[in-house]
Amino acid sequence: MTPAQNAVETDLLIIGAGPTGLFGAYYAGFRGLRVAVVDSLPELGGQITAMYPEKHILDVAGFPTIKGKDLVAGLVAQADTASPAYFLDRTARTLTGTDDSVTVGLDDGTEITAGAVLITAGIGKFSPRPLPAGDGWQGRGLEFFVPDFDPYVGKDVVIVGGGDSAFDWALHLEPIAKSVALVHRRDAFRAHQRTVDAVRASSTEIITKAEVTALKGGDTLEAVEITHDGQTVMRDAQALVAALGFVADLSALQEWGLELQKRHIVVDSAMRTNLPRVFAAGDITEYAGKVRLIAVGFGEVATAVNNAAVAIDPSAHIFPGHSSEGT
Repeated sequence: MTPAQNAVETDLLIIGAGPTGLFGAYYAGFRGLRVAVVDSLPELGGQITAMYPEKHILDVAGFPTIKGKDLVAGLVAQADTASPAYFLDRTARTLTGTDDSVTVGLDDGTEITAGAVLITAGIGKFSPRPLPAGDGWQGRGLEFFVPDFDPYVGKDVVIVGGGDSAFDWALHLEPIAKSVALVHRRDAFRAHQRTVDAVRASSTEIITKAEVTALKGGDTLEAVEITHDGQTVMRDAQALVAALGFVADLSALQEWGLELQKRHIVVDSAMRTNLPRVFAAGDITEYAGKVRLIAVGFGEVATAVNNAAVAIDPSAHIFPGHSSEGT
């Protein structure tokens, strides 16, 4: 086989640069491993950076509350101590293994060979669910994520959706926007009840059993048509956020021969998958009693790195000592 034009060698390859992957990169450096990190998004931080950087996260040890972007910044600074090689805006496509290494091929032709691979890809590569009436409007007033609140100051904003993202954005945009309306096709919501209650207590108008059926305007959005109880009304809107969830693409993982259960990777107590030298941690994993929290992902990835260290070097110890211990 002809070597790839862009061939890279490392000790541990992490697929996924969300919080779990970033902490894994730091911990790999703590174990003395060379580490590379691949992510299909152009920025570090995974879903937090892409979807809710301003959201306050409440389940990270040591922080009663912390904004998503601040958590990511801290994790990136921590990971920098390991001097990881980042391969961003690139997708892992192929995985092949030998007795002593695993090689992952990226969509740009790069091949990364590592002693072990650690998958921390969250839900895999994801793309937003489209708004049927929004074709051609993205960037002209329609957005699927809200990475920055400033563009919404003083605007009439319509948010479509009934999940956590929709209600989180409604809660954060209501104080700065001219008006906020939340449109959902059902009268029940998937969002956390505390957030729903907070939005109900705000000036946000909640319109249920309704859909946005048309967008109106010239170069930019000026109004939306909302169909409610069989009648249509026009509402001023210079910004529309379609928080309809996203479609996860796990096709590459399925082709690699990983054992999956309900679109998650099955692992054992050492975070090993069914493939030799391939580990997984974070939201993408499945086992009895699994709880999908950032805090859980941090513990899982430390377990995975310690066991991967032994796979890479059989003379290594699973437990390396505490990071607080002096040398």
